[in-house]
Amino acid sequence: MRRFVFVGVVLLGVASVASPVHAAPPPEFGNDWDDPQIAAPAVEKPSGPSCTVRIVDNRFASFDPYRAEFTPPAACPGPWAKVVLTLTGAVAGRQFDRLGRLEIGGVNVFKTSTPEPSVDGIRWKIEKDITEYGAVLANAQPVTMWLNNVVDDVFTGILDVQVDLTFYPGKPTLDLADDVFAVGSGGAVTVARNTERLIAEIYVTGSGGGCEEFWYITAPPSTGYSCTADSGPYREVQILVDGRVAGIAAPYPHIYTGGWSNPFLWYTVPAPRAFNLTPVRYDLSPFVGGLTDGQPHQITVNVLGVPAGQSGWETPTNLLAWRDPGATRVTGQLLTSALSPLVNEVAASQAEGWTQVAVRGGHRFSALGYVQTSHGRVTYAVNRELANTSTHRWRDGEDPDSLTATWTDTSTALTAGLRPRLTHHSARYTIDGVISVDEGTSLGDRLTTTITATDAATHSETGNGGPQRWTLEDTYTGEATWTLGVPRPDRHAVGTSSERYQLRGNHPSRHGKCYDRTIATVNGFITSNRNIC
Repeated sequence: MRRFVFVGVVLLGVASVASPVHAAPPPEFGNDWDDPQIAAPAVEKPSGPSCTVRIVDNRFASFDPYRAEFTPPAACPGPWAKVVLTLTGAVAGRQFDRLGRLEIGGVNVFKTSTPEPSVDGIRWKIEKDITEYGAVLANAQPVTMWLNNVVDDVFTGILDVQVDLTFYPGKPTLDLADDVFAVGSGGAVTVARNTERLIAEIYVTGSGGGCEEFWYITAPPSTGYSCTADSGPYREVQILVDGRVAGIAAPYPHIYTGGWSNPFLWYTVPAPRAFNLTPVRYDLSPFVGGLTDGQPHQITVNVLGVPAGQSGWETPTNLLAWRDPGATRVTGQLLTSALSPLVNEVAASQAEGWTQVAVRGGHRFSALGYVQTSHGRVTYAVNRELANTSTHRWRDGEDPDSLTATWTDTSTALTAGLRPRLTHHSARYTIDGVISVDEGTSLGDRLTTTITATDAATHSETGNGGPQRWTLEDTYTGEATWTLGVPRPDRHAVGTSSERYQLRGNHPSRHGKCYDRTIATVNGFITSNRNIC
């Protein structure tokens, strides 16, 4: 899978400019195609007045970050019912996918990867609800956006990007954190002495063009595969409090728009999450009682399974804290935490010209703690279980090269006290794909990638203002073929793709409305775009 992979970098999310539906797409890819689209719903906005503030306006053509200042809109003072971030971008020529992220007041609020452009140029649009960062947005803050890009005689695409924040005054429906702050490079943080609840989020990505961008296909060195890791492809994102594991999570297997050797798959419809790199979240509330002493404590991140000295992982981390308004100091303690023995069974074998690596991995974590607040004792219990199975097969020369993999990440969080809450969330990610080369055809050596990728979840929550129950399934399917080793106009690329995004139940962003949209493409042009609900 690495032999032919285009080396790209990553950026942040996409929710794009509308394109028409084409009844008669071209027989193969040309110099232009439809603007990127995703099947996910746009952010729902409240009715009534709003104020928009532009915080980024830049043409990214180097590794220099963009810096500016944000000031809350005077005409729309908080609180805000919703705050929506909108990124619009344009690029033309030739360019890899690029990795970007945006900080406001040092807090990472957005991470994305860019689409790859056509010769004639594309435009795209990304939306994200960032209401949860209201505590940061209430005051003037510095803004920094990284979107490292290379522009030269070959890679000509300059990324022209604007980012706006739109504020909708009103009472927020979310239970917003009182404090939101980033964990700096040293890891030392001091929380308010009356903090009673704590959530961490990590915008974690394996990226940068090296093997850890495709961590899920790494294999033991003994197999001879081109991307190696002694312990195989199992990865796990651990957060530690004062050196003690306080949470575990499965990283999402992102596929960026140059991935799997085949940008023709992703030009118009990207893989799930490619343009909205959402963070993994951890409930650290069982540990709060030991953090409210007014002293700095260490919050660190460890990506388990990465070979020693191997780069390629970014882990910007935020903390969201809720304070007890009726107390100047909250006390408490961690009662117990447990981490099961890691399961990481890697079985490599060879038969009939095939090499195979089969993996079964998993881990469990639990924690129990309490805080003594002005409204009584609050007890927190957190449980999380991870599992990963995969079968990676290839022949000599890594042609063909195939992967079938599933990851599950299931968590339960219980809050017992005056305001009880029970949350259960189960995530499931899958990849089923193969790359092969048909040599010596009339068009030359033809590379084909066939892939299906799914991002799915079930969620239930009681307390916290009423029950929530919803399910999500976002599935991408595609196949594309092109000729290796020839100039771009001679690749004679063809491809089909589709994405179906299903959201059912009373998800807070949809207010109980059904959503089931499918987008289909042929050779870069949209042939179907409909919501069946």
